[in-house]
Amino acid sequence: MSAPCTCRFDAADFRRRAKDHHPASEIAGPGPAFLAHGDHALNRPLVRSLMSRSLRDAAVLIAVVDGADDAEGGAKVLLTRRTIKLRKHSGQVAFPGGSIDPEDASAAHAALREAQEEIGLDPAHVEIVGELPHYLAASGFSITPVLAVVRPGFSLVVNPHEVDEVFEVPLSFLMNPDNHRRESRVWEGAERHYYVIPYSRHHIWGVTAGIIRTLYERLYS
Repeated sequence: MSAPCTCRFDAADFRRRAKDHHPASEIAGPGPAFLAHGDHALNRPLVRSLMSRSLRDAAVLIAVVDGADDAEGGAKVLLTRRTIKLRKHSGQVAFPGGSIDPEDASAAHAALREAQEEIGLDPAHVEIVGELPHYLAASGFSITPVLAVVRPGFSLVVNPHEVDEVFEVPLSFLMNPDNHRRESRVWEGAERHYYVIPYSRHHIWGVTAGIIRTLYERLYS
C-alpha cells in the first residue's frame, strides 16, 4: 500500500503541483505514461483496445476550491451526482463536464462551459492550472481532466436536467490512498479492475475514481 502524502492540501500547493507535474508533451496523446497510472494501469488490454476505437472527445473540471476562508484552510473538490435521467453514467458521482463541442476553443473551454451549464459555476471564479493525460472510458469517451482552482465567493445553481446534487470533498481525503479501495468485476467476458472511494453517503467509483487515483499518483504519491 502506498504511504499517505505528508503534504499541504491547500489551493496554493495544488496549483504549484498542477503546473509542475509533467511536460506539456505528455498531454498530446496516449503513450507509456498514459498507461502507467490509475485504473488504466490495472486494465491495459482494455485501454489498448479503446485506443484503437473512435472515441468522442470530452472534458471534466477538477475544481479545487480554495479553502483560505475555511477555519482549517483545507482545499475541497467539487463533485456532482448525475441525474438518473441521463443516458451515460446516470446516477453516478462525477466531475462537472461533458463532450467537447466544435465551437469549444479547447478542453479547458469545454470544461468551464459544462460546469457553468451543470452547476452554475461562473468561469470568472475559476483559474485553469493544468491538465492530466486523457482518460479513455469504455462508454466511448476520451476525457481530458482539466485542473482548476476556484476562488471563494462563488455561488452554484444546479441544473436539474443533468445534476441531482453538488457537494464538496476535502482534497486531503481524496489524496489519501488509504481511502482508495480496489475492486473488480467481470465485464464483457474479462475481469475489469477499478477503484472505489466511499465518502459519507456517496459512492465514488468508475471513471471518477479512476481520474482521482491518477491525480493522486501523478501529483501526490
